[in-house]
Amino acid sequence: MSKKIQRNYLEIHSINDLNASQKIFKDYSVELVKPDDFHLNKFFYKNVGKRHHWVDRLIWTDKQWIDYVSDKKVKTYILKNKKDLAGYFELILHDEKNEIEIAYLGLLQEYHNQKLGSFLLTVAIENSFLEKVQRVWVHTCSLDHKNALKNYISRGMKIFKTETVAI
Repeated sequence: MSKKIQRNYLEIHSINDLNASQKIFKDYSVELVKPDDFHLNKFFYKNVGKRHHWVDRLIWTDKQWIDYVSDKKVKTYILKNKKDLAGYFELILHDEKNEIEIAYLGLLQEYHNQKLGSFLLTVAIENSFLEKVQRVWVHTCSLDHKNALKNYISRGMKIFKTETVAI
């Protein structure tokens, strides 16, 4: 049985177009994961993605995870509440197009509905433009968190492509 979902592709072309989250989160920090730790990516992919039908990487071997996170074009950032893990995002640099893809971005369920998604997306876009790219893009679908599309648009991203796909 297949299910139809709507997928939206969004982009932002300048840090000046960013509508940054204005809320201050006193006990939260965002850190670049160094050295690379595939266990963190795997943990977040499974735990954030289980509610949103993220399945393509569930079959990856540890070697595939290690190869992915050790690619110099991939950067992983984690959101912490003091010392506790709260969320993450992965950025992929596409040199040939001078752009960054926000490959994954999400929060653990206990951190939902606190405006942390707005904060995390703001930080993802800010860190992307530090790489001097011309465009930052992402795709989201109707299986993602109910506020995902609204969050991307609220931060200043614009839809450039929409499609319906069967899964």
